[in-house]
Amino acid sequence: MLSAWIGSFIFAGAAVFYILLTLGLPYGEFAMGGKHRIMPSQMRVACAVSVVIQLLAILYLLQAGHVISIGLPFDRGVYYFFAVYLILNTVMNLLSDSKKERLVMTPLSLVTAICFGLTAIMRGS
Repeated sequence: MLSAWIGSFIFAGAAVFYILLTLGLPYGEFAMGGKHRIMPSQMRVACAVSVVIQLLAILYLLQAGHVISIGLPFDRGVYYFFAVYLILNTVMNLLSDSKKERLVMTPLSLVTAICFGLTAIMRGS
């Protein structure tokens, strides 16, 4: 399922990005409001937690798209949860003071939200 591949690819890129933020690389202008070029230690912890959530979401998405089979239970609510979460994330990115975050992260978040929604809809049919 193409939407699972696209969503997973974007989320994998986001996970790598958040790993770099966790390690202290200076890309903070693209995330979490863009106020910190290098994330302070508390925000690095939040970035690390985000990576774990993103990786779990990738596994769910790839399984729903019949790309992998690892025994995760199918629950359409999980996909809708991520779709709604990413729509809210898109809105927050649009409202960010950081132009970089608005221009880069907003469309990525929106496309990923659509991928989760489409996967949930198509998987159920």
